[in-house]
Amino acid sequence: MIFLQLFYTFFQIGLFGFGGGYGMLSLIQREVVYNHSWMSAADFTDIVAISQMTPGPIGINSATFAGYTALQNSGAEPWVCVLGSCVATFSVVLPSLILMLLISRFFMKHMNHPAVQSVFKGLRPTVVGLLLAATLMLMTDENFGNPFTELFGKPMGGDPNDTFHFAVSISLFVLTFVLTKGFTVGPFKIKISPIKMIVVAAAIGCVLL
Repeated sequence: MIFLQLFYTFFQIGLFGFGGGYGMLSLIQREVVYNHSWMSAADFTDIVAISQMTPGPIGINSATFAGYTALQNSGAEPWVCVLGSCVATFSVVLPSLILMLLISRFFMKHMNHPAVQSVFKGLRPTVVGLLLAATLMLMTDENFGNPFTELFGKPMGGDPNDTFHFAVSISLFVLTFVLTKGFTVGPFKIKISPIKMIVVAAAIGCVLL
């Protein structure tokens, strides 16, 4: 049953995942974390981090890891989990394969038509909205910590370690945004590749968190 759910879920994600892999993230998270409860928000964040660090499109990588994790959390054997990865990966790619085969000739012929351009003018801001949704959905207590909530009736803000964790997490978030986007200081342009930033953040996490 879970294989059919995986296929149907990721087929829908592949069909409506405009904007590439990053645009798919909010859709994947909504389905696997909230709709089906196959994993926790923290598990999904780990999947995104691994998908970013491994070669290949992040959306497809996330589907592969999500398929494996969903089966693993259900108590399945490792080989069954691998099959879950295959189902999720195949189903998220299938819609794009079918649609591109069907419309590639039409699109190349009519891509400059005003009606086609109007459709894409409507899709572009939607893609940006999907990216923003993915960002906001990942800004949870599991990922950043929260010095103002309570744990077992004891305010977390009373523990300096919780406040420190929160401060480091926010700092890494801001630094990653600024340094990967890039900025100019006089004649110098400062910009760090996402891969290098991931390595730096992992090292900081090992030392400080």
